[in-house]
Amino acid sequence: MAAVEEEEVVEAEQAAATCQALSRHINCLSNDSKSSRRRALECIRAGTVEQKQLSSGVQQRLLTSLLRPLLRSLSDPAERCRELAALTLADFVRAVPRPHEALPQLIPAVVQRLGQQEITEPAEELRLTLLQLLVLTVEVCGRQLASYLEDMVRILQRTIVDPFPEVKKKSCECAAKYAKCTPATFHMQSESLIKPLMQTISHQHSKVRVAVIQATGTVIQHGNGKSVDDVLSHLAQRLFDDAPLVRQAVTEVVGGWLLELRDRYSYFYKLIPLLLSSCSDEIPHIRELASDYWRKVGLQWQKENEDDLKDKLDWSAQLSVRYPAGVERPCLGCRELVFRNLSKILPAVSRDMTDWVPATRVKASQLLTVLLLHAEDHITQHMELLLSTMYRSCSDEETLVVQNSVKAAELIGTFVDPEVFLKLILTTLEKSACTAHLMVLSAVIRGSSKQVLHPHLLRIGATLALPDTCQVSQKVEYLEQLLLCVQILITVCGKQCSEISLHLLKVLVTITSLTPDQELENKVEKTLTSLAAAQNFNDSLHLYRQHMSQLIGWVANTQHQWTSYSVQHLQFETIITQSGPVLGESLHEVFPVLKTCLQPSKDPEMRLKVFTVLSKLLLNANETLNSQGHFSSYLEILVRDILVPNLLWHAGRTAAAIRTTAVSCLWALLHSKMITLEQALGLYEDLMPKVITALDEDSKMTRLLACRIISAILKVCGNQLGHDKLNKLYPELLKRLDDGLDEVRVAAAKALSIWFQCAGNNYDQLLFKSHLEFLYRGLLVHLDDPESHIQKQLLDVLKIGSFLSPSLLTQEIEAVKHKHRSPHYCEQLLQHIQAVSGDAS
Repeated sequence: MAAVEEEEVVEAEQAAATCQALSRHINCLSNDSKSSRRRALECIRAGTVEQKQLSSGVQQRLLTSLLRPLLRSLSDPAERCRELAALTLADFVRAVPRPHEALPQLIPAVVQRLGQQEITEPAEELRLTLLQLLVLTVEVCGRQLASYLEDMVRILQRTIVDPFPEVKKKSCECAAKYAKCTPATFHMQSESLIKPLMQTISHQHSKVRVAVIQATGTVIQHGNGKSVDDVLSHLAQRLFDDAPLVRQAVTEVVGGWLLELRDRYSYFYKLIPLLLSSCSDEIPHIRELASDYWRKVGLQWQKENEDDLKDKLDWSAQLSVRYPAGVERPCLGCRELVFRNLSKILPAVSRDMTDWVPATRVKASQLLTVLLLHAEDHITQHMELLLSTMYRSCSDEETLVVQNSVKAAELIGTFVDPEVFLKLILTTLEKSACTAHLMVLSAVIRGSSKQVLHPHLLRIGATLALPDTCQVSQKVEYLEQLLLCVQILITVCGKQCSEISLHLLKVLVTITSLTPDQELENKVEKTLTSLAAAQNFNDSLHLYRQHMSQLIGWVANTQHQWTSYSVQHLQFETIITQSGPVLGESLHEVFPVLKTCLQPSKDPEMRLKVFTVLSKLLLNANETLNSQGHFSSYLEILVRDILVPNLLWHAGRTAAAIRTTAVSCLWALLHSKMITLEQALGLYEDLMPKVITALDEDSKMTRLLACRIISAILKVCGNQLGHDKLNKLYPELLKRLDDGLDEVRVAAAKALSIWFQCAGNNYDQLLFKSHLEFLYRGLLVHLDDPESHIQKQLLDVLKIGSFLSPSLLTQEIEAVKHKHRSPHYCEQLLQHIQAVSGDAS
């Protein structure tokens, strides 16, 4: 005791001596001279806190003596003097053993400088220095500051919203430390700091935002938990922050609350979405941090509720839950937390997925997949809300929203009984099919398995094949999703798809019929191959062979009502073009449909399309219509009942176009060489008058094809045609030598060459002399054509025809030779006649 008393006496003497030495400088603090006051403060600082040999006890006594003068200097007009006073006070607080003794005077002085409604301290750096002094005071005094709660809150309310960013950050640090030091009293005023913190949470500097978030977490952790509701929306907004450190801060704060907040059970449904949202952050470190927090939260809750979860803990290892590949199943506590709060979380997530801000929709869609992954089969009771949400989000313009929605739908397929989700989805499809509905259906099928889907395959296939599903839109996006449903069914169910092979084939036929997109058609072909392979077929033709009769019957039901707008005629065209050689096996079913839809009374545009398809088939008849050699049995039906009625002249451009397509079909038929002599002779009277009429059509193509058709018929019939028929034919061909299109003139000339060959040696020269004179004269006139290639063509024709009556032709040549612009052609012809006549003699 004596030693202690002696030490105190020594300290008192040292302190008195130091004060005596500094008395003049203390007095100078009231001097009017700014420089004098500054020098005085410097001397006081040098003689006290900078004196290392002074003990802490001496410093304590010096602080007691110098506190008032130093605090008065905090209001000095000179900025440097205020700074020196604040720094000296900070050094004293750091050095003395009982700094709390200065609090009754220090705290009011700081309130005077920082806690007023208006800014009292104009210098930003000095406000920061004073805050540093306050933080230091909180650190060394701790709970002894509890009685100064109102003053501290008053200061922090002003400094948190200070214009200087560094002051804001230091204020947040001060608030957090003060909350930790005085938890017993701090909760009474903690709500007062929430408003200024939330005003600053969106500051432009990311470090300020981080400091605010961290301070908010501590203030609420050690204050009033009711303030959670006031800050949740602000924290949620910070999850969209561009700065990773800000998002990390939110994750740490929310994770800490879920682990340590006193009222955390009341806020689970509000805090869980925030933490789980960070599990999908773009930064791996933040994802790992959030996952670690979430795992701890689940395990802690699981331990706290161990009695309630006893049965589930015992059975969890035995339960066989089908789970997505490569995804680790969350612990039971995490799953239970999500399941028990799902009914409160899902409506909010659903609203956010249709928010006008794209980033909000993306974040909500990411959160939805995480929630469904935890909820597993418990999502069954929320199916209507989930499906309606995904229908909207699958139509979103943001790719990420759509991708996440598809993932969520796959999880529905994984965890929910198909009986439940198919009933809802297929009913919706039947009522009003759209792209989003098909997208969701394809996703749930992908997430499911063939074992659970097998009992429902027939209904799925039948719904997809419904006209109100597969024919509802011609948009590429819709058809792609329809195709995707078929592809996924084949992938998931494999050989089981043989049970719905016809339904799927109908869907694929419809897609091909409706799409103008070549890439999509290629995808359909690949899908057909996959469907065939699933049934152990070598190619898709086996599919058509298996279902051809059913397909024709499917489209033929409405054949009497077909128009250009009917999907059925497009389906019919697809079937007969894609079936290849299988078509030749079904002529007995195909031709009645062709006969019905190509009657002149049917829609003209529809007939145009069908005729175009038919002409393509006829050009490759041996690989299509005649693949089995049975086409000849239907040839007369094609000509008499289909082509001839459509060759009749009717006014109008559409009628002319139909006649052109009908002529094209006839040309394709003759070009394929499937018509026999007997058939040609039998059809001649019905067909040739219509072809001759076509020679006068306005369409150049029709006239050209008509000339070629006449050539083809003459080749088939040869010398079997009577001379009367031949004599009726050549004048029409002569007229075409005056045609405006050189190609038609050449075709007419070729037809006349064949005509001469058909006339043959049996042609009676005396009886038909007038015909020969007319024919030779007409040809000789055109031998004088301005176009040299026409002249050469006609010269060849006359050479071929000269054998009928060389003498008559010679007379006609001599009569016109002197008038010709190209007499050398006449000479060549005469020489040819003489050579032929000499050989004959």
